[in-house]
Amino acid sequence: MLDDAENVDQLDSRLRDGDEKALAELFTLHRERLRRMVEFRMDRRLQGRVDASDIVQEAYIDAAQRVRHYAKKPEMSFFVWLRQITTQRLIDVHRRHLDAKMRDARQEVSIHRGDLAATTSASIAAELIGQFASPSQLVMRAELLDRLEGALEGMDPIDREVLALRHFEELTNNEVAQVLDITKSAASNRYVRALGRLKSVLERVPGFSDEESE
Repeated sequence: MLDDAENVDQLDSRLRDGDEKALAELFTLHRERLRRMVEFRMDRRLQGRVDASDIVQEAYIDAAQRVRHYAKKPEMSFFVWLRQITTQRLIDVHRRHLDAKMRDARQEVSIHRGDLAATTSASIAAELIGQFASPSQLVMRAELLDRLEGALEGMDPIDREVLALRHFEELTNNEVAQVLDITKSAASNRYVRALGRLKSVLERVPGFSDEESE
């Protein structure tokens, strides 16, 4: 594990010194994490229509063009920097595929500070249903999904985001702090608080907590 960490540090140093070959190696190390992030964040209406791997590959091309900017961000880890670029790619895909349809329905795509706040509740709800729902719940999956998503919308947006980053994207506390531009202690405290609020939310969703306890 230590050797792996040292190797990553060496690659990072090479990249910051202008070695573009290091970018490809670092990207390969993080490709799967980025793909999972895109799959988690992607609007359900695009699943099956848009390939998450394609978005990640496009993000790599963007990163290659912006690699000099990374050298100017010594406080930011490579993964967080690359995740930012991948997130922007995903936002662009949402705008391209969904904006017209949502305008026709007189709805809005809400993108908060360049992130995917509009999809966070839906993404968390879908993951929770997939992880915890019993076979009897799956019969009523759509109804339960709507209830759960509505309940999650009542949470503080930053609490939802901390849960998404830590619990579903599996970012470290340090990475969460970088993504949200807060201190590591604040990120840790918010995660503990968000877990408590999530438990409270789940207990109020009809048909979810009862089945989960069986």
